Amino acid sequence: EGMALPQRILFPPEEICMDWQQRQRPGAGLCNLGSTCYINVILQCLTYTPPLANYLLSRDHSQLCHQQGFCMMCIMEAHVRKVLRSSASVIWPRAVVRDLKFIGEEFEPDMAGDAYEFLRCALEAMQRACLSGSSDMDVSSQTTTIIHQIFGGFLKSRVTCLRCQAVVDSYKAFLHVLLDIKAPSSLTTALEDFVTSKKLDGKYCLKCSKCEKKVTASKRVTVHHVPKVFTVCLERAADHTGKKISKIVEYPEYLDLRPYMSDTAGEPLLYSLYALVVHSGDTCLDGHFFCYTKASNGLWYKMDDESVDNCGIHAVLRQQAYLLFYAR
Repeated sequence: EGMALPQRILFPPEEICMDWQQRQRPGAGLCNLGSTCYINVILQCLTYTPPLANYLLSRDHSQLCHQQGFCMMCIMEAHVRKVLRSSASVIWPRAVVRDLKFIGEEFEPDMAGDAYEFLRCALEAMQRACLSGSSDMDVSSQTTTIIHQIFGGFLKSRVTCLRCQAVVDSYKAFLHVLLDIKAPSSLTTALEDFVTSKKLDGKYCLKCSKCEKKVTASKRVTVHHVPKVFTVCLERAADHTGKKISKIVEYPEYLDLRPYMSDTAGEPLLYSLYALVVHSGDTCLDGHFFCYTKASNGLWYKMDDESVDNCGIHAVLRQQAYLLFYAR
């Protein structure tokens, strides 16, 4: 309710397959082309996202793509095929590094970058590729691409005037959620904080359309529509100096999103962890990224650039996680 219906469905959601269509050992490691560990971890986490990998392996995108020059979906399709289908133990992700400036203007091939920023820009570049040639489309229809159908959900923001109790609801699409971890010691408490009402007063006062003046209000953000893949960044930058919050924040293998919904009544909405990114280093401005992913054979692997090593769920759940990927 309160959200405009799309005029066009760009990708039918019933065609998304959440389970691996083929089971196999993990694919290749990725060569570090000079400070590219932040790129490698995101490429690996996306490669082991089952609904995305299934779609890219089907080659449905490239068969219909008319884009001239750079297309992030075509690049990802070729990359995922190479990693999962070739017999090589190490792949050079040259195409991604070559086109880095098209993915995000802030990235330089020989400079270190941030994994969350790269994920954000990679998803947006894939979204742009899916919308190629449909620039005049309504906003709701733009959220029906394969990328939004997999990673996208909607947040509901409810602002209540504390003087006259008037309520204003608004909705916003998201592909990932950034969580404050300064106080919380677990993912679930960080999510509870995220959906707790915040008071808007002082310089944050809003103008109430009923009272016709600036008033103190409360604002509550909830998950209104869940994504198929829930992607979370635990904000480890303490401030703009690059100081890092290095504490362990506990996260479960299975997560129920129901308590954080606009409507908390109903069946649990269960998600299972399938990938995570770890940043090692004393500050956010240096250090190294590696990741853990669950391959199609159901086993976990630590992926650190070229190396791909088998590991157990206990090791996976003990990390100083930075990014977490959960699948419905």
